[in-house]
Amino acid sequence: MKNFSTKYLKSDIKSGLVVFLVALPLCLGIALASGAPLFAGIISGVVAGIVVGMLSDSQLSVSGPAAGLTAIVLAAIASLGSFEAFLLAGFLAGAMQIIFGFLKAGVLSNYLPSNVIEGMLAAIGIIIILSQLPHAVGFDEMHEGDYFYINATGEHQIFQTLSNMVNYIHPGALIVVLASLAILIAFMKVPFLMKMKSLPGALIAVLAGIAINEVFKLTGSSLAIGQDHLVSLPIPESMNQFWSQFSLPDFSQIGNSEIWVVAITIATVASIETLLCIEAADKMDPLKRYTRTNRELKAQGIGNMISSLIGGIPITSVIVRTSANVASGGRTKIATISHGVFLMIAVITIPFFLNKIPLASLAAVLLVVGYKLASPRIFVHMWKNSRKFQFIPFVITVVAIVMTDLLVGVGIGLAVSIYFILRGNVKLAYFFKKDKHTAGETINMELAQEVSFLNKAAIKQTFAHLPENSEVVIDASNTIYIDYDVLQLIKEFANDGSRDKNISIQLVGFRKEYKIDNSTTHVTSVVSDNEGPVSPDKVVNGTKVPSNILKVTELALSTI
Repeated sequence: MKNFSTKYLKSDIKSGLVVFLVALPLCLGIALASGAPLFAGIISGVVAGIVVGMLSDSQLSVSGPAAGLTAIVLAAIASLGSFEAFLLAGFLAGAMQIIFGFLKAGVLSNYLPSNVIEGMLAAIGIIIILSQLPHAVGFDEMHEGDYFYINATGEHQIFQTLSNMVNYIHPGALIVVLASLAILIAFMKVPFLMKMKSLPGALIAVLAGIAINEVFKLTGSSLAIGQDHLVSLPIPESMNQFWSQFSLPDFSQIGNSEIWVVAITIATVASIETLLCIEAADKMDPLKRYTRTNRELKAQGIGNMISSLIGGIPITSVIVRTSANVASGGRTKIATISHGVFLMIAVITIPFFLNKIPLASLAAVLLVVGYKLASPRIFVHMWKNSRKFQFIPFVITVVAIVMTDLLVGVGIGLAVSIYFILRGNVKLAYFFKKDKHTAGETINMELAQEVSFLNKAAIKQTFAHLPENSEVVIDASNTIYIDYDVLQLIKEFANDGSRDKNISIQLVGFRKEYKIDNSTTHVTSVVSDNEGPVSPDKVVNGTKVPSNILKVTELALSTI
């Protein structure tokens, strides 16, 4: 009962309505871009909202037809020869996702750094804005309706469309989008409208868009928006025609190896996209809840099996719908489920009315969602947080996703983030302190808890730049692990490397199990593990040191 709390019922229903308005054209557009029947997108949207919404552990994530899979689905339908054969691949992919969940593959999401997640959200916000601008001005050259459209060859079409749209701006669409944006901004800025939480601004903006265009039509104005720039739902003329829109998988091709290859591809990509979106959804959650990702994989798998059984295309958790859900006040999974119910009711009862919605009005809703995801304040925050370790991977992730696609961009962002993590780890090999005395300079190197082979280069560089005639204390009292290569490096420097610069070495706190071999050194003090560290002052100022300290000159270094 916890998952279905009525505390946020009003805001959840309102948010579900907004998400429904956002999801409707995306379901149709993704189906069209995937080379599938338009109704297949509606089927997957309904299943994703109701079935996955009920089974998912996430309170905010909204699933639907997968934009990131459009190129895969398009190519798969063509190569497999029929849509029914593809449905079998989708069914098997869902079964594989359930297996992934039982194998606890969801743990992979815990290893995604926050700067990459933030970069993914900002990039998707930018892509939403870029891809909705053509709809906003009434230019829909590709008619795909998808926020993240990639053609069959894997190439972005966003920038090509943006370059073409300036010559085909529709004045009527421009008026509608400006009016819709004004309404949306008013609901976010005007105090008395902000208090009307039961009245969603997105719904008012869409209704206003319909009203404006209907006025244009009634007056015979040239500003009227044509059907090409309105929502386009199939309208069956009979029940038989309605039921004919559902399809069944072709189980006779279960032995086809190509089916299994497509299934594995869909299961892998869909699972990765879902885990990325779930991680992002948890970050956006105002109530700071965490999703059990293994359960999410199982829910997605069941959703994909059911969707494929009745003629739907693959489903994943989708960041655009999720972002719209959070921005509209959704707080529990009731918002997700209600959006699926609204989809089902609408396509059955009022498809003719929905077909009056201008895409420009829906574009206005998505432009606001995109701006919230890619707000300049986020870039400023990441810059102030850490210009190198946070901001650079963040920006590279943003650029990579916008210029390629979601998975490739996140992969590039992860690689850059790991690079900076490794650099940071290398620099944290030890704590470095210098003390100057009349007799010379004392340098204290306190090794970190774990000193791996990644730290070898940094320590080697430090040894190379030590000043002549100095006293060096290498303190391993706090270490838990020292890599063998690093131990060898320390031994070689103590035996030979310190001679040329007349450096006196003091090794402190090295454990017996480190087994540094006997070797020769210039001036070395060795301290047993039981005595504890000796301060630099004891060495430099000539104060009395414990009897178990052995000072040697050109003698063998005792095994520590």
